[in-house]
Amino acid sequence: MKTALRLAAAIAVTAFFLFPIYWLFMNSVKTADEIYSYPPVWWPESFQLANYLVLFKDGDATTVWNSLVVAGTSTVLAMFLGTICAYSMARHRTGGENLANWILSQRMVPPIAVVFPLFLLYVYFGLVDTYLGLILLYTAFNLPYVIWMMRGYILDIPLALEESALVDGCSRWQVIWKVVFPMSRAGLFATAIFTFVFAWNDFIFALVLTRTEVTTYTVQVTHYFGSQSNFWGKIAAMSVLGTLPVFVVVGFMQRYLVRGISMGAVKG
Repeated sequence: MKTALRLAAAIAVTAFFLFPIYWLFMNSVKTADEIYSYPPVWWPESFQLANYLVLFKDGDATTVWNSLVVAGTSTVLAMFLGTICAYSMARHRTGGENLANWILSQRMVPPIAVVFPLFLLYVYFGLVDTYLGLILLYTAFNLPYVIWMMRGYILDIPLALEESALVDGCSRWQVIWKVVFPMSRAGLFATAIFTFVFAWNDFIFALVLTRTEVTTYTVQVTHYFGSQSNFWGKIAAMSVLGTLPVFVVVGFMQRYLVRGISMGAVKG
């Protein structure tokens, strides 16, 4: 009896979280009449790909590529730079605990508080509506999170392993590459996933600092909301395209995500 109740509860919880995804996809392949019909159409008579075809025909789908380039590149940069900084703070006690807490506090600054001063700087340096502008911004904004997380993971690595590598003739960079990176692999992947998602989901910075060339998908979706009507089919189709890369990334790194969260991220 208890097993049946647990199974029923698990199915109910799973259905609760999967239903929005199901409904989003269904709306992306429905006709306009089916989307607005009442009672709701739970399963369309035929799957219509018109909404997706329009996105590719009009070039709107390229905004997903823009998001992928910006989020992916900034994640790689933030992970590399952040891990190096975290290693220095963990092993050489650079700045002590006060510096670590200060770095974490920088991640808590709301984007709306700094976006307009940044816009003026970007206009001056010609970085508005450029890949470089968004990549630099996302890298800088996510660095505090990466440093804080990776510092906790590195503190969990036994110092004796690094000392043994140094005795064997490894340089400090070789120790980082051959010992620290492999030993903190789960933490690296877990932190990278969240860093990627943070950059992928950004809206405020992308809205203010882009125009047409590097518009991200989060900004593009808002273009389908009108004063008279909303293009729900295109909204659903663009949302599906925008969530696919995240599903793929999380799917491939799921085992590292679970292991990484359970490691030393809360230590420090």
